Amino acid sequence: METLSRAACHGGVQSFHSHQRNCTGTAMRFGVFVPPGNGPFPVLWCLAGLTCTEETFAVKAGAQRLAAELGLMLVTPDTSPRGDGVADDPAWDMGQAASFYLDATQHPWAANFRMRTWLIDELTRLIAAHFSADMARQGITGHSMGGHGALTLALKHPGRFKSVSAFAPIVAPTQVPWGRKALPAYLGDDPEAWAAHDACALIDGGARLAELLVDQGEADAFLAEQLQPERLEVACARASIPLTLRRHAGYDHGYWFVQSFVADHLRWHAARLTA
Repeated sequence: METLSRAACHGGVQSFHSHQRNCTGTAMRFGVFVPPGNGPFPVLWCLAGLTCTEETFAVKAGAQRLAAELGLMLVTPDTSPRGDGVADDPAWDMGQAASFYLDATQHPWAANFRMRTWLIDELTRLIAAHFSADMARQGITGHSMGGHGALTLALKHPGRFKSVSAFAPIVAPTQVPWGRKALPAYLGDDPEAWAAHDACALIDGGARLAELLVDQGEADAFLAEQLQPERLEVACARASIPLTLRRHAGYDHGYWFVQSFVADHLRWHAARLTA
């Protein structure tokens, strides 16, 4: 593991790192905020969205001050493998910075796009080995595509994450343009493979969460076409999953929205990870 930068922050340390030997075949970057104290600390995974990097949530969400007070470690992974030899797409919603947090099976993506394995297996082991992290107390959150990743990873790995939340997540990618473009490209023509990375389909298929917090801005330009949180509302109601879905007038899809409600999410996770 190579440390790229390290800085004092609210009594703790914000650092950014890279490691080369991993399942993606590329150098993968991630950020870690370690709060003040001796630990071990509960870990909150913070997944960013389309076009973002490992720095986006760490720099724009303004989460470190309260995370320091609550004693939460924040991990911010990059959103995809990157590099000159890594497959990409000219569009911003496909390819590098648009992994959808899955393991691709189709050429040319399968060679590098193994984000689920990197996050769930390799990066988890790296965090446990190099930081004062309590891996028995993990939560996960995310924004947009990262919200999709948070929901699907939690649903596909029951018991791994003790708390789950999302900001403006893509909840049913098999039903919206972003997912209908990315999922067949990454996974091929099998609709069952797509459904395995669709939060609503996973819930309808029997996957469960103990509870869920979701915030959504009502002025979000992607709300009607790409996000459709009402689908998640229906799926959770059918499955008797307690969902707190909060809609906010005037808020759009960007990080001013995330920054406005991140404190609520940190407290949500802390209450479930530090009890």
